[in-house]
Amino acid sequence: MSQEYTQRIVSGRYHVVREIGRGGMGIVWLAEDRTIGRRVAIKELHLPEGIDPQERHIFEERVLREARTAGRLNDPAIVTVYDVVQEHGNTFIVMELIEAPTLADIVRQRGPLSEAYTAQIAQQLVSALDAAHRAGIVHRDVKPSNVMIDANGRVKLTDFGIAQSTDDPRLTTSGTLIGSPTYMSPERLQGHDASAASDLWALGATLFFAVEGYGAYERTTTAASIQAIMNEVAYLTRCRGPLASLIMGLLNSNPDGRPTAPQVRALLGQATQVAMNTGPTSPVWSPQPGTTQPAAPSKGRRGLAIGLVVVLAAAMLTAGWFGRGLFGTASAGSGKLQPTLTYGVGGNIPVFDVYFNAGNSCLNVPPADKVQYDATVDCTKEEHRAEVFMEYKTGMRNGDKDKNIPPAGYPADEALNRYAESSCAMFYNSNEVLKSGKTMNVMAVIPSKEAWDSEKSPQRSIYCIAWPADNSTMTGSIVPDEPS
Repeated sequence: MSQEYTQRIVSGRYHVVREIGRGGMGIVWLAEDRTIGRRVAIKELHLPEGIDPQERHIFEERVLREARTAGRLNDPAIVTVYDVVQEHGNTFIVMELIEAPTLADIVRQRGPLSEAYTAQIAQQLVSALDAAHRAGIVHRDVKPSNVMIDANGRVKLTDFGIAQSTDDPRLTTSGTLIGSPTYMSPERLQGHDASAASDLWALGATLFFAVEGYGAYERTTTAASIQAIMNEVAYLTRCRGPLASLIMGLLNSNPDGRPTAPQVRALLGQATQVAMNTGPTSPVWSPQPGTTQPAAPSKGRRGLAIGLVVVLAAAMLTAGWFGRGLFGTASAGSGKLQPTLTYGVGGNIPVFDVYFNAGNSCLNVPPADKVQYDATVDCTKEEHRAEVFMEYKTGMRNGDKDKNIPPAGYPADEALNRYAESSCAMFYNSNEVLKSGKTMNVMAVIPSKEAWDSEKSPQRSIYCIAWPADNSTMTGSIVPDEPS
């Protein structure tokens, strides 16, 4: 330790001992509070030279807001702030000292966490976020390195230094995108304001890291990470059941389709019970020798490409519950979920040669047993009876053979049905779909086993179709073209 800090005293009472961490906005010191006789952590604003004075003032305001923010929050998983000091042109926040490793450190040193332990961490994190969101505060930088976990499993969410108060517009117009790109939601990367939903997306990415041992969107460069977030879908290999459903729900690229904090709590109740009954309860477990981290399949914003592992993980136990329980029994907003039909050889619909293109994929006849479909019509130019409003591409991607990923077999135990129903219900319930006063039937159409396993031309897409419950005709599209 340099001589400069050997005798450094802040505010006449805090004796600085040593540096214990630093980030883009400050340095964190270990210090002794001489008045009370306890150890504390002190965050000192530290900015690079050459920053514009106005920008420096904004950063200083953010640090002060961190103290005000934390002072408004009361949750065991949020670090307590004791004092705020400004002296000699510097700003300091005195806070609770947490002597524990971060989630990033734990996973890096010991490997992925068990499902049960991850669920316990998630419960504490969502409690902290829920408290913040109810107070009108968005964290904006939820990530593994901001999650500290002590030996008893107690969690602390740190670094509210970039937190944004929804009632404080002064600090939201600088044009600076604040946060860690790898854990930043798609809508934030597109320039939208941070929200409770974006915090929950980051929570999903953090939980993915915990159970898989690597970041879902971590790439070799920041640009590549951003590209992955915007255009790829991660999939789980070490997690299944309710926790998998939760993580994939949180990582939904559409913020309106993500579960809210109370819904996350409900899912975590199931996840914890299932994980404790069926899996290891120790904090961590080591990856199997020789295992690799698979690359995430690519997706478009609506035409998703989802690996079979996601289908099995997210649907095997609770995807049906996730689709129905989250949006109402057998209902999706103003839609009534109908039994799933199969298409292709041996399926309910022998011929289903349609394509999906938002706003241009409408049908002259609603989906029905033994009806054949070999064309779509333009939704905006012709009256129609039904609309294909979403497509999920499942199974093996082009080029996966080069990655030693075996061909995906047909999901057992109606897992594909349950996944398809929950996915179609979730998307229909989102703001991507225009609602009217009409009650709509919503149906998932999935490939038959024969169509899925066909060596000549496998068919593995899931289609979501909607049509008026009264069988009246439709005009226009319920999923208009995306804005340019």
